[in-house]
Amino acid sequence: MRGTTVRDIWKAGGNAVSGWLQTPDILAAETIASLGFDAVCVDLQHGTIDMQAAVGLFQAISTSNATPLARPTACEPAQIMKLLDAGAFGIICPMVNTGEESERLVAACHYAPRGNRSFGPVRAAVYAGSEYMAKANDTIFSLAMIETRQALDNIDDIVSVKGLTGLYLGLSDLSISLGYPPAQDSSHGEILEAVQLVLRKCAEHKLIPGIACPSGEVARKRMQEGFRLVTAGPQMAWLTNAARQALAAARG
Repeated sequence: MRGTTVRDIWKAGGNAVSGWLQTPDILAAETIASLGFDAVCVDLQHGTIDMQAAVGLFQAISTSNATPLARPTACEPAQIMKLLDAGAFGIICPMVNTGEESERLVAACHYAPRGNRSFGPVRAAVYAGSEYMAKANDTIFSLAMIETRQALDNIDDIVSVKGLTGLYLGLSDLSISLGYPPAQDSSHGEILEAVQLVLRKCAEHKLIPGIACPSGEVARKRMQEGFRLVTAGPQMAWLTNAARQALAAARG
């Protein structure tokens, strides 16, 4: 079945590197997917992507072997199910702050009896093939984003939900929640403790730890720390940095 690249990497004990799309540009998505990323995430929470655009981006990702991922706007089961039907094979769910929200995420990602996902994989079955229904519950994965002080306080409840695949640390929002400026590579003691807490809880519960990174260099550091799914920076940062470097080189 298509779409299992990240699962295969994890099963072999490796780490996966994801691209991150923030605009609905189909050619940009196809280009990024062609570069060799293990996964590419379509971000509906931030940026300019809506549901209709997401379908085209999943189609662009499908030209490669990268696993298609999605970040919904919130922990909303209806939108999560729709993204899965459109072809997402992993959900990175923002602002999961309680055990109840973790349960809601996991239920939306699984068909009964494991969850309450409604059947209708209109595009997913086309992308994945005839085995989709039989293997979806064991293939689709869910990562709960830890982004607030409340989530840290409730982390034991969040990770105890059966069927959750892992945690995904969003340090910018977490930094704000803890009273610091937003940063994805902070050296504040509380932030460093939060990083270690997520790694420790994932190890205790045999979950996958993931994290958003501002660059490839930071992503490499995070993998060395133990994170199994990392982003190598978001799309607009790549564009901005490359353009800035080209402009600086042109002007000497």
